[in-house]
Amino acid sequence: MIEVAVGPPHLITNQGHTVLVTEPDGGIPLHSQKGLFFRDTRLISHWSICANGEHWQLLNGGSLYHYACRVFLTNPEISTERGTVAPHTLELVLSRSIDEGMHEDIDILNHGMTPVEFNLELLIQSDFADIFEVKAEKIVRRGHVASRWSIEDSSLRTTYRNKDFCREIAVRISGNDSPPAYANGRIVFAITLKPRQSWHSCLFYELGDGKVRTKAPSCCVTDSRSLQVGLRLEEWHREALKLETTNELVGRAFKQAIEDVGSLRLPIESKDRLQFVPAGGVPWFVALFGRDSLIASLQNAYVHPHFARGILDVLGDYQAADHDEYRDAEPGKILHELRLGELAYRNVVPHSPYYGTADATILYLIVLHTAWRCSGDRNLLERHYATAERCLHWIERYGDRDGDGFQEYATRSPAGYENQGWKDAHDAVLDPDGSPVEGPKALCELQGYVYDAWMRMAEILDELEKHDAARALRDKAATLFNRFNETFWDEEAGFYAYALDGKKRKVLTIASNPGHCLWSGIVPRERAGRVVQRLMASDMSSGWGIRTLSAGHPAYNPLSYQNGSVWPHDNGLIALGLRRYGFAAEACRIAHDIFAASKCFARHQMPELFAGLPREAMNFPVQHLGANVPQAWAAGSILMLLQAILGVMPDAPRDRLNVDPCLPDWLPDITVRNLRVGERKFDIRFWREKAESFFEVLSGERCAVSRQNFATGPTLRHAQSIY
Repeated sequence: MIEVAVGPPHLITNQGHTVLVTEPDGGIPLHSQKGLFFRDTRLISHWSICANGEHWQLLNGGSLYHYACRVFLTNPEISTERGTVAPHTLELVLSRSIDEGMHEDIDILNHGMTPVEFNLELLIQSDFADIFEVKAEKIVRRGHVASRWSIEDSSLRTTYRNKDFCREIAVRISGNDSPPAYANGRIVFAITLKPRQSWHSCLFYELGDGKVRTKAPSCCVTDSRSLQVGLRLEEWHREALKLETTNELVGRAFKQAIEDVGSLRLPIESKDRLQFVPAGGVPWFVALFGRDSLIASLQNAYVHPHFARGILDVLGDYQAADHDEYRDAEPGKILHELRLGELAYRNVVPHSPYYGTADATILYLIVLHTAWRCSGDRNLLERHYATAERCLHWIERYGDRDGDGFQEYATRSPAGYENQGWKDAHDAVLDPDGSPVEGPKALCELQGYVYDAWMRMAEILDELEKHDAARALRDKAATLFNRFNETFWDEEAGFYAYALDGKKRKVLTIASNPGHCLWSGIVPRERAGRVVQRLMASDMSSGWGIRTLSAGHPAYNPLSYQNGSVWPHDNGLIALGLRRYGFAAEACRIAHDIFAASKCFARHQMPELFAGLPREAMNFPVQHLGANVPQAWAAGSILMLLQAILGVMPDAPRDRLNVDPCLPDWLPDITVRNLRVGERKFDIRFWREKAESFFEVLSGERCAVSRQNFATGPTLRHAQSIY
């Protein structure tokens, strides 16, 4: 079968808070969702380039790096005063690089045998729409827009003001011998080219918010690797885990995952330093998130151990201190999402920040524990202990709304989210008949997360010599374990309820969520097999991964957002859960299916989600319309699946690395290099022989690496096999 490469029909270039989304030809059409976005505002809503009014034709284009792209164009037939320019005699190369501001190179070469003269016309328009409005395709005109052309420095400055909110873009032109003019809303260059003669111009796009203006990269795109953004990317690759394998598919998927995560590092100032944290995804989620950023940090913990430090600092800075019903904030709660656009600034939407998430506060504790286990840094625990205490208080005081011992959620905001677990679409939590579940809703995975967080925090408290508090948390975890299994288990289905509704009735919809309960360890060993069997049944397993919702449910729609689609990060967590209970073959099957799906996506770039259509001989994965690509926890799913296969368990506080490889027949060998645990670095070769998996330490202290069973089940103590 010919290799299929499914991908989004656009070209994306991004760095930090700046994202450029264009057509494959580099243009931005009117009345589309594309544009140049900066701090959640679209600064360019229409961009086109013409020769005497004729649009250039696409030859090919693509990304050089996440921050740089290049597009090759040619001319149609062009009518000029000196005659007709024959089609395809001119080559136009459009190159762009972003380091917050944007540098644009325009290069034209005359391949014809006669001179040509024409006007090169560049149209740049700005609507300054908020990203929420662009995504919803409902744009409201506000404020005042003013443009000013400066002949002195050949620049076009466009500014938007609405009272005290401001965004601006300045385009400065240099490096050419054709002085530009500005007329009829267009920048115009009079081009004259002899045969084989070329023409070049640089355009510098500076972006601002009325206080700070980002500078465009000073050098042309051909030299962009020497920019700070290029140097930072090189450093990221240098410090990250390396992987070698004879399975080309796995190798390419891993390499792309590292590239994608590196491209989504968002610079944010914490209280005492500049931090780089994982953004949600491109193009819609280039923002600070709670749940998404925390899970991405978990996925990257053994790949880049210090990655979690930034998100712990930044989310701790934004931890809620007061009640704010409009933003669903309560003391101790970790945010869901922070936006910087006008709608958030004016509280039209509550994302300044918005706290409508039921799981981020719990996940914060899990990430803190993971970061400590990977780094061995006791100071990390002391630095974030006060934040962690407030998280624990929120779990008991506000996460458990009615004092029944379970976590529930319901928005108090007129603009809040109906659903506040990871499946946060408005229609994601449904009864078996397809009707919406009435809240407050107690999702099964939330209970598992709390159990896991309490067990982890107990270990942290022991490390900090707070032994009485540690025993109290373990007692609470044991009580929750028993109550959860009494209340959520359905013997007839052999599965856990998706949730409890507002009247404490079981929601017996079959969904992927109980797979997270395996990851958390809240499932008794004797029930794990039935849970695994149900997850791997044909109505749940599409062949490309586990679906979010059973194909037998009346609301099942494989093309939907969360009612039958496949989410890679969901599968990564489930696979780790399967290994935690000893179901290595099933974990490897999920990994195989997700890797097989990655083969069909352009550049092996894992999208946020894809359709839950069944895998068949004449079929391939179908990307969800509007999915973010790249997306942090989708890329991270590749890393988490490999962790499940290799059984990597860092234990830096004890100066140990535990492994428990279970390589399947389709992945007979893997070598990892630069695997860091605390101050140590390891190169380790894993291989499979006669259905058995082995490992050899190639570099690093051999006695610090040992085989230890990954299948700890409900027990977290000692092995710490889950992130």
